[in-house]
Amino acid sequence: MARCSPPLLRRLFCRAAKSASAAGAGAGGTSKKNIVFLGSPQVAASVLETLLVASESPDSSFQVSAVVTQPPAAKNRGRKLMPSAVAQLALDRGFPGDLIFTPERAGEEAFLSDLKEVRPELCITAAYGNILPQRFLDIPPYGTVNIHPSLLPLYRGAAPVQRALQDGVEETGVSLAYTVRALDAGPVIASEKFAVDEYIKAPELLAILFNLGSKLLLHELPSILDGTAKEKAKPQDDSKITHAPKLNSDESWLSFNQEAKLLHNKVRAFAGWPGTRAKLQLVNQNGESDVLEIKVISTKACASCDKTGDGNEVLFSGNSLLIPCGGSSCLEVVELQLPGKKVTTARDFWNGLRGQRLLKSP
Repeated sequence: MARCSPPLLRRLFCRAAKSASAAGAGAGGTSKKNIVFLGSPQVAASVLETLLVASESPDSSFQVSAVVTQPPAAKNRGRKLMPSAVAQLALDRGFPGDLIFTPERAGEEAFLSDLKEVRPELCITAAYGNILPQRFLDIPPYGTVNIHPSLLPLYRGAAPVQRALQDGVEETGVSLAYTVRALDAGPVIASEKFAVDEYIKAPELLAILFNLGSKLLLHELPSILDGTAKEKAKPQDDSKITHAPKLNSDESWLSFNQEAKLLHNKVRAFAGWPGTRAKLQLVNQNGESDVLEIKVISTKACASCDKTGDGNEVLFSGNSLLIPCGGSSCLEVVELQLPGKKVTTARDFWNGLRGQRLLKSP
């Protein structure tokens, strides 16, 4: 993988791109257009896979000429530097390592110089994770198109899926939009709606929306590459803008003073990272109490609690812990995780209490 490249390598990149275009012209009579893909996490890797498969079709009008992704990051307990999911997929598919760029910032001079040598006609972004400066946006003649997992102008920002779930929306979707300097503010080429059920979590919904976005992108690519998409793209209605700020780990705590529905939506939204945490009181047979911190994995929400103790007591019914919440509602915790332990069912956790009582923390 290349962070920056000496002039000789840049010349090689240019010759490789020209050779690939010439090969496309010889095979099909027209030159394939160069597309550069930018993305980083697993959901973006699925988009890249879709593009690579489509580009291998004999009648494809485009080729993926370079991949741009976040630099390798330290992961797992060994803190070993690992490539992003997009970089790993590209390498696994035999994509040239010298055409996988990993700049710290998309405005680096060496990177922009390398990008110009590749001669992209279109750039496509999907959860890339870096701000694109105007000097970048000026390079591809057909522009830069982003797959954004919301129905723009709703939920502009870094966490559209998570914030939508946190708000309890019943419908969301995915948008294809041109990238401009203002965040997620470009004209929308196309969008597709998706109905949201009350139990789907953020990682699953993200995967679904980027899968839909990949299909939408392939459908719209011909018009994007012949320039007609710019004519039909619709400006966003600024009066309908909502924002989706980045998640913060400090937000992960649950307050049982809130209604259960709000807490259930937060558990779904924060699944994966940062997760949701709560503090309970564990009271032994001698009446001595200790604070128990849990990570809440899966929940349901009840509008009212039929089985109640003293108002603060956590009970067990069916397969769930019943935690009294605001507005006489009740949060059913189906799965949870103790510090340093694996995820467990509420039933197994309850059986392990061995007669100890469980209370909400004040």
